[in-house]
Amino acid sequence: MATMASKQRSAAATWLRWFVLFIGAVVLVQAKASKDNLKEVTHKVYFDIEIGGKPAGRIVMGLFGKTVPKTAGRIVMGLFGKTVPKTAGEKGIGKSGKALHYKGSAFHRIIPSFMIQGGDFTLGDGRGGESIYGSKFADENFKLKHTGPGFLSMANAGPDTNGSQLDGKHVVFGKVLSGMDVVYKIEAEGRQNGSPKSKVVIADSGELPL
Repeated sequence: MATMASKQRSAAATWLRWFVLFIGAVVLVQAKASKDNLKEVTHKVYFDIEIGGKPAGRIVMGLFGKTVPKTAGRIVMGLFGKTVPKTAGEKGIGKSGKALHYKGSAFHRIIPSFMIQGGDFTLGDGRGGESIYGSKFADENFKLKHTGPGFLSMANAGPDTNGSQLDGKHVVFGKVLSGMDVVYKIEAEGRQNGSPKSKVVIADSGELPL
């Protein structure tokens, strides 16, 4: 997005999605967090990004655990950190035999002005992924809306196939708090066919104090 005009950034409401560990796609819509949104944040988590093997910076996200505790709280907390190991399974290992976390997973699909998709730690191409609830789970609720850029939501293939893409169809569970400059760097590595120019990896992920 570094190559885009600011007007295009706001008008396009770019969706940045990646497959989380419960076979859903996280949607990061560009923007700064508003005061109202910050009131909803119950947990703060991060992605440390590498592009072409070099550190690119950190994306910090706030999760709305009060409204969607299953999606934003228990699942993502279990995947991001070690504070709730029971949430991610006793040993944090899924049925695939792989650890339930984002670390080391890549953004396998990057489309400028549309989305960034990744986090598929089982297959690496968007067809895999897993969660503590299995490969898919029911939509929690649609109380939160995509009222502006910067929101995180689940992508899905239809009702109750989270493993969740916009109002009434995609469960909003968080918002980007900082690191949109890193998001722009990632977008700059995309093509219209989704194939990344360089390998973009989540080098590390975790929880931060509020």
